[in-house]
Amino acid sequence: MSRTRIAAILLLVFFGVTSASANTLVSTNPISGSTLSVSPSNVTVTGQVTLLADAPDASSITVTDPNGVRVDDGTIYISDMSATVGVKPLVESGFYTVTYSLAAEGDAPLEGSFTFKYQAPSVISTADPSPEPTQSQTPASSSWGTNIFVIILLVIAFLVTVGLSLYARKLFTNR
Repeated sequence: MSRTRIAAILLLVFFGVTSASANTLVSTNPISGSTLSVSPSNVTVTGQVTLLADAPDASSITVTDPNGVRVDDGTIYISDMSATVGVKPLVESGFYTVTYSLAAEGDAPLEGSFTFKYQAPSVISTADPSPEPTQSQTPASSSWGTNIFVIILLVIAFLVTVGLSLYARKLFTNR
């Protein structure tokens, strides 16, 4: 019995044991199940394991509208544990499905899907481009009291500088 246990332990050591912390989904942006009123410019999926940035063809993220039409632009950007795909401006209200398959370093791909709801605004209005005239601003009035105070400080600083230079000359001539 002890020989079989030792053999089993040696087999596990030599052939390795699969990682207990497999790559799992950590976060999504937009958040899974959320309702948006502003069209997102991209969708991000974040896992626990560093993704393969060298092989962008091995990873995919697709975003489909309520009718099943793709609304992502197909450009995937991978940074560490996150993958981002650009999204075209959304115009139709409803549930959007994000399906992802992301290749990870030394682990099985991170695969799955989630949905978010987009609620398009009922009225889209453009900003009025006509400029509005503003009130002309009057220059701030100067205070004579402040001006006189600053002039007095400058005169005192000049007198102190002259006094210090005369004192320094007296010290050097007495040596």
